[in-house]
Amino acid sequence: MTVRQATHAGSWYSDDAEQLDQELQRWLDDVPDEIPEIVPSGETCSLPINGTRAIIAPHAGYSYSGPNAAYAYKCVDTEPIKRVFLLGPSHHAHLRKCALSQCTKYATPFGNIQVDTEMIAKLKTEGEWDVMSTQVDEDEHSLEMHLPYIYKIFEHKIDKIKLVPILVGNLSQADELYYGDMLASCLHPDENLFIISSDFCHWGHRFNYTYYKDDGASRRLSARQPPPDGQAIWESIRQLDYKGMEVITRASNRDFKRYMEKTSNTICGCHPIGVLLGAIRALYYDDADAPGPRLRFIKYDQSNRVYSPSDSSVSYVSGYLQLP
Repeated sequence: MTVRQATHAGSWYSDDAEQLDQELQRWLDDVPDEIPEIVPSGETCSLPINGTRAIIAPHAGYSYSGPNAAYAYKCVDTEPIKRVFLLGPSHHAHLRKCALSQCTKYATPFGNIQVDTEMIAKLKTEGEWDVMSTQVDEDEHSLEMHLPYIYKIFEHKIDKIKLVPILVGNLSQADELYYGDMLASCLHPDENLFIISSDFCHWGHRFNYTYYKDDGASRRLSARQPPPDGQAIWESIRQLDYKGMEVITRASNRDFKRYMEKTSNTICGCHPIGVLLGAIRALYYDDADAPGPRLRFIKYDQSNRVYSPSDSSVSYVSGYLQLP
């Protein structure tokens, strides 16, 4: 038995179970039972949402993104769920494929979450996967930052929940569709939940990304120049991210790929999102008349409102996928 240790506890989030539980509960309680959808806007949804098969949520330190992630987790109707597929980007290991965990349990300050070793073995027989070393697994934060929330919302039935961690590499569009096709049959059953781990725009010179758009023209800002005369930089970032969210709600891997190529937005989970969109495509490609998927975003935040080109920020979003 190999247990993946909670290596980011005590730094990225509290390693004190009581304090962590209080924080998570407070953030979940702060999410209204009815909230307006922000992309596309106009409708209000009641939480939890029946038929939620996937959520998109951030993975930064909890002081930055914990309150935002609560919105995604509040969408989940936990009753039918038995298995959680957790897809996150690889920030450290260079991967060209998706990698499965070799651990049997994932530790949290609350206790361990059981890994679905049978499902992992099944996936290995059906496609081309890498396997994470324990070192790679424990170095990566994009998966770990979701574990306390997973444990929290399923604490009443945690012994019945199994986890399928998947570290997503730097995939081509064809590979996103390949893995999406392999996972499509797992996306539809209501006993499964997919969690897509992603932050949105990382803006600033420390991220080598200073995209700015105003009056239809886009350009790169220099750290030494004064603030632009047009809209504030944080507003340009928001506009960029909102466009990205709007494209994702189309549930089209092709459209999202075009958006990424056009803007180079630093969405670190773009490939996990691409795999999800690939799975949706596989489910609905041959059945155009079937009721379609419903992808919506309900929360958007920035770590800092940027006014100066020398400043920086990271964006966080929460969204859900509802299948009929």
